[in-house]
Amino acid sequence: MSPLKLIDGKVAAAEVLQQVREDVRTLKADGIEPALAVILVGDDPASHVYVRNKILRAEEAGIRSLEYRLPATTRETELLALIGTLNDDPHVHGLLLQLPLPPHIEETRALQAIAPSKDVDGFHSENVGGLSQGRDVLTPCTPSGCLYLLEQTLGDLSGKHAVVIGRSNIVGKPMAALLLKAHCSVTVVHSRSADAKALCQLADIVIAAVGRPRLIDGSWLKEGAVVIDVGINRIDDNGRSRLVGDVDFDSALPKVAAITPVPGGVGPMTIAFLMKNTVAAARQQALSSQSEAVCLSTY
Repeated sequence: MSPLKLIDGKVAAAEVLQQVREDVRTLKADGIEPALAVILVGDDPASHVYVRNKILRAEEAGIRSLEYRLPATTRETELLALIGTLNDDPHVHGLLLQLPLPPHIEETRALQAIAPSKDVDGFHSENVGGLSQGRDVLTPCTPSGCLYLLEQTLGDLSGKHAVVIGRSNIVGKPMAALLLKAHCSVTVVHSRSADAKALCQLADIVIAAVGRPRLIDGSWLKEGAVVIDVGINRIDDNGRSRLVGDVDFDSALPKVAAITPVPGGVGPMTIAFLMKNTVAAARQQALSSQSEAVCLSTY
C-alpha cells in the first residue's frame, strides 16, 4: 500500500495536540489555566476507557482535568445540579458529559443544561444552530477532526462534491454543515435515500458515518475519491475480534486517492479536537471576562 494513500490520523492528531500545548503555554503565561471537567454516570466499560483516554490527553497537553464519576443510580436532578455548579465555576472552561447516560436520565435535557460557552462537545442547540448559520462556535469534535484531515489532504475544498453517509446529530449533520462552510457541494445519504450507491459514485469526498461494518465497498466510489471512514465496528473475523470501518478498506483502496484506516484514522482526531475546543473555550471566556470588566469600569 502506498503511504501516500493512507491518511494517518495519529500523525495529524499529534500535530493538533502540539499546537494545543503551545496555546496552553501562552494562556498560562497570561494567568489562565485551561481546565476540562468530565462527568461519567454509570459503569459502561467503554465509557470508562474513553474518559481515561480523554483525561490522559488533557494532562499531556497541560490542561487541568477534573473527573466526576457518579453511580448509575444518580438522579437527574443531582446531575443537573452538578452541571450547574460547574457552569458557574470560572476556573472550569470545558464541560463534557460522557454518553451514554443511564436510561432514567434524559440525554437532551442534560446536554442542554451545559453552558454553550463550555460545551466542548458542541452538542448544545445554541452551538448546533450557530454552526448551521456558519458562525464560529464550538463544533463537534469528530466532524471537526474529519474536516482537518480533508484540508490537510486536499487543501482548499471549495467546489468539491462531498457525500456524507449518515445523518446523526453527532457526526452526519454537523459534518455536512462544516463542509458547506468550507464551500463544498454537499449531499447527505441516509437509510431513506434512493440509490445511495449512485449518489456516492459522484463524490469527490466520501464521509462514511453510518455504523454498519464494511457497507461501502469499492463499487460505491469514484476513481480518485478521498474517503474519511468514521465507522468503528467490532466484528468476529474467523474467531478473532477486530475493528473495521464502514468502508471495506481492501476493495476501496485501489480506487481512492486517499483513505483513513480503522483504527488509526479518525479516532485520534476526536480527542485532539476535544483538547482544541477546551483551549478555544478558555480563550473566549477570558476575552468575555475582560470585556465585562471594561464595561463595568466605564459604567
